[in-house]
Amino acid sequence: MRILRRIIGIGAVAVAASGLVACGSDDSSTATATTTTARAASSAAAAPAPKGRECTADDIGVDGGFGTAPVITLPDDCDPPKQLITEDLVPGSGPGAQPGQQLTMNYSLVTWSNKKKLDSSFDRDETFPLTLGAGQVIEGWDTGLVGVQQGARRLLIVPPDLGYGQGGRGIAANETLVFVTDAVQIGS
Repeated sequence: MRILRRIIGIGAVAVAASGLVACGSDDSSTATATTTTARAASSAAAAPAPKGRECTADDIGVDGGFGTAPVITLPDDCDPPKQLITEDLVPGSGPGAQPGQQLTMNYSLVTWSNKKKLDSSFDRDETFPLTLGAGQVIEGWDTGLVGVQQGARRLLIVPPDLGYGQGGRGIAANETLVFVTDAVQIGS
């Protein structure tokens, strides 16, 4: 998936920076302790205290209609869902997309942990083509876009196991992804 192609270099910088933590001393036990402490602190910072309930699609704010770049607002008072959530925000028409069909999509992506837009085809004024179910995109898209109709705006809240799991492509490990997608064309 071309999402995040521009920021792949960020992951390499982060890996290099984390490697520097272990270079603080000639004493290997000090270096190991420093690395372990840094990783533990990083893990603690990455795992905020639970809020007590999982968010639903209704908790996500989306402004803008089909064909316009959405503004996505994530809540502070609930936890990211553990299951894939799909909801049509704008209905489409015609038959729903099925695996093997060509789709032409627009999308905007916000990461849950920092609530910031990470990527958007709307911003590039460039649609994104894919074959549904062919493994060209994350599993959250291959599963979450089944049944989408042309002209629909669909919200996808993708848990880590259906996204980038342990991280990659500039996305942190265990990151929940929030997409607003527009089905520009279903079929060729």
